[in-house]
Amino acid sequence: MQRIALMGATGSIGQSTLKVLRLHPEKYQLFGVSAHRNIALLAQICVEFRPKIAVVADADAAQELRALLPDIQVEIWHGASALNDLVSADSVDAVVAAIVGAAGLASTLAAATAGKRLLLANKEALVIAGSLVMSAAIASGAQIIPIDSEHNALFQCLPPARPLDATSGVAKLWLTASGGPFRNHSLAELAAVTPEQACAHPNWQMGRKISVDSATLMNKGLEVIEAYWLFGLPLHQIEVVVHPQSIVHSLVEYVDGSFLAQLGSPDMCTPIAHALAYPSRIASGVKPLNISQLKSLSFETPDAVRFPCLNLAYDALASGPSALVVLNAANEVAVDAFLNGALTFSAIPKLINECLRQTPIQSVHNLDEILTLDALARISASTLITTQQQLEI
Repeated sequence: MQRIALMGATGSIGQSTLKVLRLHPEKYQLFGVSAHRNIALLAQICVEFRPKIAVVADADAAQELRALLPDIQVEIWHGASALNDLVSADSVDAVVAAIVGAAGLASTLAAATAGKRLLLANKEALVIAGSLVMSAAIASGAQIIPIDSEHNALFQCLPPARPLDATSGVAKLWLTASGGPFRNHSLAELAAVTPEQACAHPNWQMGRKISVDSATLMNKGLEVIEAYWLFGLPLHQIEVVVHPQSIVHSLVEYVDGSFLAQLGSPDMCTPIAHALAYPSRIASGVKPLNISQLKSLSFETPDAVRFPCLNLAYDALASGPSALVVLNAANEVAVDAFLNGALTFSAIPKLINECLRQTPIQSVHNLDEILTLDALARISASTLITTQQQLEI
Protein backbone atom coordinates (compact mmCIF):
# COMPACT_ATOMS: atom_id res chain seq x y z
CA MET A 1 0.00 0.00 0.00
CA GLN A 2 1.69 3.20 -1.21
CA ARG A 3 0.81 6.38 0.66
CA ILE A 4 0.37 9.26 -1.76
CA ALA A 5 0.56 13.03 -1.24
CA LEU A 6 -1.30 14.78 -4.07
CA MET A 7 -0.29 18.41 -4.48
CA GLY A 8 -2.87 20.31 -6.54
CA ALA A 9 -5.71 17.83 -6.12
CA THR A 10 -8.41 20.05 -7.65
CA GLY A 11 -6.60 20.78 -10.92
CA SER A 12 -6.76 18.73 -14.11
CA ILE A 13 -3.74 16.54 -13.26
CA GLY A 14 -5.00 16.10 -9.71
CA GLN A 15 -8.40 14.99 -10.94
CA SER A 16 -6.84 12.51 -13.38
CA THR A 17 -4.71 11.12 -10.55
CA LEU A 18 -7.82 10.55 -8.45
CA LYS A 19 -9.41 8.66 -11.35
CA VAL A 20 -6.49 6.22 -11.34
CA LEU A 21 -6.48 5.91 -7.54
CA ARG A 22 -10.18 4.98 -7.58
CA LEU A 23 -9.33 1.97 -9.73
CA HIS A 24 -6.75 0.62 -7.27
CA PRO A 25 -7.86 1.14 -3.65
CA GLU A 26 -5.90 -1.95 -2.62
CA LYS A 27 -2.61 -0.45 -3.87
CA TYR A 28 -2.74 3.25 -2.97
CA GLN A 29 -3.81 5.33 0.01
CA LEU A 30 -4.36 9.05 -0.47
CA PHE A 31 -2.48 10.20 2.62
CA GLY A 32 -2.49 13.95 1.95
CA VAL A 33 -3.97 16.46 -0.48
CA SER A 34 -3.61 20.14 -1.22
CA ALA A 35 -5.67 22.76 -3.00
CA HIS A 36 -5.39 26.52 -3.20
CA ARG A 37 -8.89 28.03 -3.29
CA ASN A 38 -11.25 25.38 -4.62
CA ILE A 39 -12.40 24.43 -1.14
CA ALA A 40 -15.72 22.90 -2.16
CA LEU A 41 -14.07 20.36 -4.45
CA LEU A 42 -11.36 19.66 -1.89
CA ALA A 43 -14.06 18.90 0.66
CA GLN A 44 -15.61 16.37 -1.73
CA ILE A 45 -12.20 14.71 -2.15
CA CYS A 46 -11.77 14.50 1.61
CA VAL A 47 -15.20 12.89 2.03
CA GLU A 48 -14.45 10.27 -0.63
CA PHE A 49 -10.80 9.44 0.09
CA ARG A 50 -10.48 10.29 3.80
CA PRO A 51 -6.90 11.62 3.69
CA LYS A 52 -5.05 12.17 6.95
CA ILE A 53 -3.99 15.72 6.00
CA ALA A 54 -5.41 18.47 3.77
CA VAL A 55 -3.46 21.65 3.01
CA VAL A 56 -5.01 24.94 1.87
CA ALA A 57 -3.74 28.43 1.14
CA ASP A 58 -4.46 30.28 4.39
CA ALA A 59 -6.33 30.32 7.69
CA ASP A 60 -9.58 31.54 6.10
CA ALA A 61 -9.56 28.67 3.62
CA ALA A 62 -8.79 26.24 6.44
CA GLN A 63 -11.77 27.50 8.41
CA GLU A 64 -13.99 27.17 5.34
CA LEU A 65 -12.84 23.59 4.75
CA ARG A 66 -13.36 22.61 8.38
CA ALA A 67 -16.92 23.95 8.24
CA LEU A 68 -17.61 21.66 5.27
CA LEU A 69 -16.15 18.61 7.04
CA PRO A 70 -17.63 18.63 10.55
CA ASP A 71 -17.64 14.83 10.85
CA ILE A 72 -14.50 13.96 8.84
CA GLN A 73 -11.31 13.26 10.77
CA VAL A 74 -8.73 15.12 8.70
CA GLU A 75 -5.94 17.42 9.85
CA ILE A 76 -6.24 20.75 8.06
CA TRP A 77 -2.99 22.66 7.57
CA HIS A 78 -2.45 25.92 5.73
CA GLY A 79 0.32 27.94 4.14
CA ALA A 80 3.35 27.25 1.95
CA SER A 81 5.36 25.73 4.78
CA ALA A 82 2.55 23.22 5.37
CA LEU A 83 2.97 21.95 1.82
CA ASN A 84 6.66 21.38 2.46
CA ASP A 85 5.89 19.60 5.73
CA LEU A 86 3.40 17.29 4.04
CA VAL A 87 5.63 16.19 1.16
CA SER A 88 8.52 15.64 3.59
CA ALA A 89 6.52 13.57 6.08
CA ASP A 90 7.87 10.10 6.88
CA SER A 91 4.42 8.63 6.23
CA VAL A 92 4.47 9.73 2.57
CA ASP A 93 5.90 7.28 0.04
CA ALA A 94 5.22 9.18 -3.18
CA VAL A 95 4.39 12.77 -4.07
CA VAL A 96 2.37 13.83 -7.11
CA ALA A 97 3.56 17.38 -7.85
CA ALA A 98 0.66 18.87 -9.80
CA ILE A 99 0.52 22.48 -8.56
CA VAL A 100 0.53 24.75 -11.60
CA GLY A 101 3.30 27.27 -12.18
CA ALA A 102 6.07 28.64 -9.98
CA ALA A 103 3.81 28.17 -6.95
CA GLY A 104 4.68 24.48 -7.02
CA LEU A 105 8.45 24.98 -6.85
CA ALA A 106 9.06 24.98 -3.09
CA SER A 107 7.07 21.81 -2.35
CA THR A 108 8.60 20.02 -5.34
CA LEU A 109 12.08 20.90 -4.10
CA ALA A 110 11.12 19.80 -0.57
CA ALA A 111 9.95 16.41 -1.87
CA ALA A 112 13.17 15.94 -3.82
CA THR A 113 15.24 16.93 -0.79
CA ALA A 114 13.32 14.45 1.36
CA GLY A 115 14.16 11.59 -1.01
CA LYS A 116 10.61 10.87 -2.07
CA ARG A 117 9.39 9.11 -5.17
CA LEU A 118 8.40 12.26 -7.06
CA LEU A 119 5.78 12.05 -9.80
CA LEU A 120 6.41 15.35 -11.52
CA ALA A 121 3.75 17.25 -13.44
CA ASN A 122 4.91 20.72 -12.42
CA LYS A 123 7.28 21.48 -15.28
CA GLU A 124 7.91 25.02 -14.03
CA ALA A 125 9.87 23.66 -11.05
CA LEU A 126 12.50 22.32 -13.45
CA VAL A 127 12.28 25.33 -15.74
CA ILE A 128 13.22 27.85 -13.05
CA ALA A 129 15.20 25.63 -10.66
CA GLY A 130 16.25 22.55 -12.60
CA SER A 131 19.75 22.44 -11.18
CA LEU A 132 18.48 22.73 -7.58
CA VAL A 133 15.79 20.07 -7.98
CA MET A 134 18.00 17.55 -9.78
CA SER A 135 20.92 18.09 -7.37
CA ALA A 136 18.58 17.60 -4.41
CA ALA A 137 17.22 14.39 -5.93
CA ILE A 138 20.70 12.99 -6.53
CA ALA A 139 21.82 13.86 -3.00
CA SER A 140 18.76 12.32 -1.34
CA GLY A 141 18.20 9.37 -3.67
CA ALA A 142 14.78 10.66 -4.74
CA GLN A 143 13.34 9.05 -7.85
CA ILE A 144 11.79 11.50 -10.30
CA ILE A 145 9.27 10.06 -12.75
CA PRO A 146 7.71 12.63 -15.10
CA ILE A 147 3.98 12.51 -15.71
CA ASP A 148 3.83 15.09 -18.47
CA SER A 149 2.73 12.86 -21.34
CA GLU A 150 5.74 13.76 -23.48
CA HIS A 151 8.39 13.26 -20.82
CA ASN A 152 6.75 10.12 -19.55
CA ALA A 153 6.86 8.82 -23.12
CA LEU A 154 10.58 9.60 -23.32
CA PHE A 155 11.10 7.95 -19.93
CA GLN A 156 9.44 4.79 -21.25
CA CYS A 157 11.52 4.76 -24.45
CA LEU A 158 14.92 5.50 -22.89
CA PRO A 159 17.34 3.02 -21.32
CA PRO A 160 16.74 2.69 -17.56
CA ALA A 161 20.29 3.69 -16.61
CA ARG A 162 20.75 7.36 -15.63
CA PRO A 163 22.43 9.63 -16.38
CA LEU A 164 22.47 9.04 -20.10
CA ASP A 165 25.94 8.85 -21.58
CA ALA A 166 27.64 7.86 -24.83
CA THR A 167 27.02 4.16 -24.17
CA SER A 168 23.23 4.70 -24.19
CA GLY A 169 23.26 5.25 -27.95
CA VAL A 170 20.72 8.09 -27.77
CA ALA A 171 21.03 10.51 -30.67
CA LYS A 172 18.04 12.80 -30.03
CA LEU A 173 14.91 13.26 -28.00
CA TRP A 174 11.85 14.24 -30.06
CA LEU A 175 9.04 15.97 -28.17
CA THR A 176 5.76 15.92 -30.07
CA ALA A 177 3.42 18.91 -30.11
CA SER A 178 -0.18 18.85 -31.29
CA GLY A 179 0.26 22.35 -32.68
CA GLY A 180 -2.69 23.52 -30.63
CA PRO A 181 -5.99 24.89 -31.94
CA PHE A 182 -4.35 27.52 -34.18
CA ARG A 183 -1.84 25.36 -36.06
CA ASN A 184 -3.11 26.59 -39.43
CA HIS A 185 -3.99 30.19 -38.46
CA SER A 186 -2.38 33.14 -40.20
CA LEU A 187 -0.65 35.91 -38.25
CA ALA A 188 -3.71 38.11 -38.76
CA GLU A 189 -6.01 35.40 -37.43
CA LEU A 190 -3.77 34.83 -34.41
CA ALA A 191 -4.06 38.50 -33.47
CA ALA A 192 -7.82 38.10 -33.05
CA VAL A 193 -7.80 34.90 -30.99
CA THR A 194 -10.01 34.93 -27.86
CA PRO A 195 -9.35 33.21 -24.52
CA GLU A 196 -12.25 30.85 -25.13
CA GLN A 197 -10.75 29.75 -28.44
CA ALA A 198 -7.28 29.32 -26.93
CA CYS A 199 -8.62 27.14 -24.12
CA ALA A 200 -10.43 24.79 -26.49
CA HIS A 201 -7.62 22.33 -27.17
CA PRO A 202 -8.42 19.93 -30.02
CA ASN A 203 -7.09 16.78 -28.31
CA TRP A 204 -6.49 17.24 -24.57
CA GLN A 205 -8.64 18.28 -21.60
CA MET A 206 -6.41 20.70 -19.67
CA GLY A 207 -6.49 23.74 -17.41
CA ARG A 208 -6.72 27.23 -18.87
CA LYS A 209 -3.11 28.26 -18.35
CA ILE A 210 -1.58 25.16 -19.91
CA SER A 211 -4.13 25.32 -22.74
CA VAL A 212 -2.92 28.82 -23.66
CA ASP A 213 0.69 27.65 -23.38
CA SER A 214 -0.12 24.83 -25.78
CA ALA A 215 -1.69 27.28 -28.21
CA THR A 216 1.41 29.55 -28.20
CA LEU A 217 3.81 26.54 -28.20
CA MET A 218 5.34 27.92 -25.00
CA ASN A 219 4.28 24.69 -23.34
CA LYS A 220 6.56 22.82 -25.73
CA GLY A 221 9.36 25.28 -25.02
CA LEU A 222 8.99 24.65 -21.29
CA GLU A 223 9.03 20.93 -22.02
CA VAL A 224 12.33 21.26 -23.90
CA ILE A 225 13.82 22.86 -20.79
CA GLU A 226 12.29 20.17 -18.57
CA ALA A 227 13.73 17.42 -20.79
CA TYR A 228 17.15 19.06 -20.63
CA TRP A 229 17.19 18.75 -16.84
CA LEU A 230 15.47 15.37 -16.59
CA PHE A 231 17.58 13.49 -19.09
CA GLY A 232 20.85 15.41 -19.17
CA LEU A 233 21.34 15.65 -22.93
CA PRO A 234 22.76 18.78 -24.63
CA LEU A 235 20.23 21.25 -25.99
CA HIS A 236 21.03 20.43 -29.63
CA GLN A 237 19.87 16.84 -29.01
CA ILE A 238 16.35 17.89 -27.99
CA GLU A 239 13.95 18.59 -30.87
CA VAL A 240 10.26 19.40 -31.28
CA VAL A 241 8.02 18.07 -34.02
CA VAL A 242 4.35 18.90 -34.59
CA HIS A 243 2.12 15.82 -34.57
CA PRO A 244 -1.53 16.94 -34.85
CA GLN A 245 -3.10 13.59 -33.92
CA SER A 246 -1.49 13.48 -30.41
CA ILE A 247 -1.13 9.69 -30.65
CA VAL A 248 2.68 9.52 -30.60
CA HIS A 249 3.55 11.22 -27.34
CA SER A 250 7.29 11.45 -27.99
CA LEU A 251 10.14 9.58 -29.65
CA VAL A 252 13.74 8.67 -28.93
CA GLU A 253 16.16 8.52 -31.85
CA TYR A 254 19.15 6.21 -31.46
CA VAL A 255 22.53 6.36 -33.20
CA ASP A 256 21.80 3.15 -35.13
CA GLY A 257 18.87 4.82 -36.90
CA SER A 258 16.14 3.33 -34.71
CA PHE A 259 13.26 5.40 -33.39
CA LEU A 260 11.35 4.22 -30.31
CA ALA A 261 7.97 5.86 -29.74
CA GLN A 262 5.26 5.64 -27.11
CA LEU A 263 1.71 5.70 -28.49
CA GLY A 264 -1.60 5.98 -26.70
CA SER A 265 -4.89 7.81 -26.46
CA PRO A 266 -4.50 11.47 -25.40
CA ASP A 267 -5.43 11.00 -21.74
CA MET A 268 -3.27 11.96 -18.74
CA CYS A 269 -4.42 8.90 -16.80
CA THR A 270 -2.01 6.76 -18.85
CA PRO A 271 1.27 8.45 -17.79
CA ILE A 272 -0.06 8.85 -14.24
CA ALA A 273 -0.80 5.13 -13.99
CA HIS A 274 2.62 4.32 -15.42
CA ALA A 275 4.40 6.55 -12.92
CA LEU A 276 2.40 5.29 -9.94
CA ALA A 277 3.12 1.63 -10.68
CA TYR A 278 6.63 1.85 -12.18
CA PRO A 279 8.33 -0.50 -12.91
CA SER A 280 5.09 -2.53 -12.93
CA ARG A 281 1.97 -1.69 -14.95
CA ILE A 282 -1.60 -1.12 -13.80
CA ALA A 283 -4.87 -0.32 -15.55
CA SER A 284 -5.37 3.39 -16.16
CA GLY A 285 -9.04 3.31 -17.13
CA VAL A 286 -8.18 4.78 -20.54
CA LYS A 287 -9.84 3.30 -23.60
CA PRO A 288 -7.08 1.64 -25.63
CA LEU A 289 -6.22 2.71 -29.14
CA ASN A 290 -7.81 0.84 -31.98
CA ILE A 291 -4.71 0.59 -34.13
CA SER A 292 -6.62 -0.67 -37.16
CA GLN A 293 -8.65 2.55 -37.23
CA LEU A 294 -5.68 4.93 -37.21
CA LYS A 295 -5.86 6.48 -40.66
CA SER A 296 -2.64 8.51 -40.53
CA LEU A 297 0.12 9.79 -38.29
CA SER A 298 1.63 13.01 -39.63
CA PHE A 299 4.58 15.13 -38.51
CA GLU A 300 5.75 18.62 -39.45
CA THR A 301 8.26 21.26 -38.42
CA PRO A 302 7.03 23.95 -35.98
CA ASP A 303 6.51 27.40 -37.51
CA ALA A 304 8.84 29.75 -35.61
CA VAL A 305 7.40 32.87 -37.26
CA ARG A 306 3.81 32.32 -36.17
CA PHE A 307 4.77 30.70 -32.85
CA PRO A 308 7.94 32.42 -31.57
CA CYS A 309 7.56 31.23 -27.96
CA LEU A 310 9.31 27.96 -28.77
CA ASN A 311 12.51 29.71 -29.84
CA LEU A 312 12.27 32.07 -26.87
CA ALA A 313 12.49 29.02 -24.63
CA TYR A 314 15.49 27.60 -26.52
CA ASP A 315 17.25 30.97 -26.34
CA ALA A 316 16.55 31.38 -22.63
CA LEU A 317 17.94 27.93 -21.89
CA ALA A 318 21.08 28.78 -23.83
CA SER A 319 21.38 32.07 -21.90
CA GLY A 320 21.39 30.47 -18.45
CA PRO A 321 19.31 29.96 -15.28
CA SER A 322 18.30 33.58 -14.66
CA ALA A 323 16.82 33.90 -18.16
CA LEU A 324 14.71 30.81 -17.48
CA VAL A 325 13.27 32.41 -14.34
CA VAL A 326 12.36 35.53 -16.31
CA LEU A 327 10.92 33.50 -19.20
CA ASN A 328 8.60 31.56 -16.91
CA ALA A 329 7.51 34.55 -14.82
CA ALA A 330 6.83 36.74 -17.85
CA ASN A 331 4.87 33.96 -19.52
CA GLU A 332 2.68 33.38 -16.45
CA VAL A 333 1.90 37.11 -16.23
CA ALA A 334 1.28 37.37 -19.97
CA VAL A 335 -1.06 34.37 -20.06
CA ASP A 336 -3.02 35.67 -17.08
CA ALA A 337 -3.34 39.07 -18.76
CA PHE A 338 -4.54 37.44 -21.99
CA LEU A 339 -7.12 35.35 -20.13
CA ASN A 340 -8.39 38.50 -18.43
CA GLY A 341 -8.57 40.60 -21.60
CA ALA A 342 -5.58 42.84 -20.88
CA LEU A 343 -3.32 41.46 -23.61
CA THR A 344 -3.82 40.04 -27.09
CA PHE A 345 -2.76 36.52 -27.99
CA SER A 346 -0.09 37.78 -30.39
CA ALA A 347 1.33 40.06 -27.70
CA ILE A 348 2.22 37.18 -25.37
CA PRO A 349 5.60 36.38 -27.02
CA LYS A 350 6.33 40.08 -27.50
CA LEU A 351 5.91 40.73 -23.79
CA ILE A 352 8.10 37.76 -22.85
CA ASN A 353 10.80 38.84 -25.29
CA GLU A 354 10.77 42.39 -23.94
CA CYS A 355 11.12 41.13 -20.36
CA LEU A 356 14.07 38.97 -21.37
CA ARG A 357 15.64 41.88 -23.22
CA GLN A 358 15.31 44.27 -20.27
CA THR A 359 16.52 41.87 -17.57
CA PRO A 360 20.31 41.43 -17.34
CA ILE A 361 21.77 37.95 -16.97
CA GLN A 362 22.64 37.32 -13.33
CA SER A 363 23.63 34.50 -11.00
CA VAL A 364 20.97 32.56 -9.11
CA HIS A 365 22.31 29.97 -6.70
CA ASN A 366 19.51 29.15 -4.28
CA LEU A 367 15.75 29.18 -3.84
CA ASP A 368 15.64 32.65 -2.27
CA GLU A 369 17.52 34.21 -5.18
CA ILE A 370 15.27 32.44 -7.68
CA LEU A 371 12.10 33.61 -5.94
CA THR A 372 13.44 37.18 -5.70
CA LEU A 373 14.18 37.29 -9.42
CA ASP A 374 10.81 35.68 -10.15
CA ALA A 375 9.04 38.47 -8.23
CA LEU A 376 11.03 41.19 -10.00
CA ALA A 377 10.29 39.68 -13.42
CA ARG A 378 6.57 39.62 -12.63
CA ILE A 379 6.67 43.30 -11.69
CA SER A 380 8.51 44.09 -14.91
CA ALA A 381 6.00 42.14 -17.00
CA SER A 382 3.03 43.77 -15.28
CA THR A 383 4.53 47.21 -15.85
CA LEU A 384 5.05 46.45 -19.53
CA ILE A 385 1.39 45.49 -19.89
CA THR A 386 0.33 48.92 -18.63
CA THR A 387 2.53 50.57 -21.30
CA GLN A 388 1.83 48.11 -24.09
CA GLN A 389 0.80 50.73 -26.65
CA GLN A 390 4.17 52.48 -26.38
CA LEU A 391 6.00 49.17 -26.69
CA GLU A 392 3.79 47.99 -29.56
CA ILE A 393 2.94 44.84 -27.62
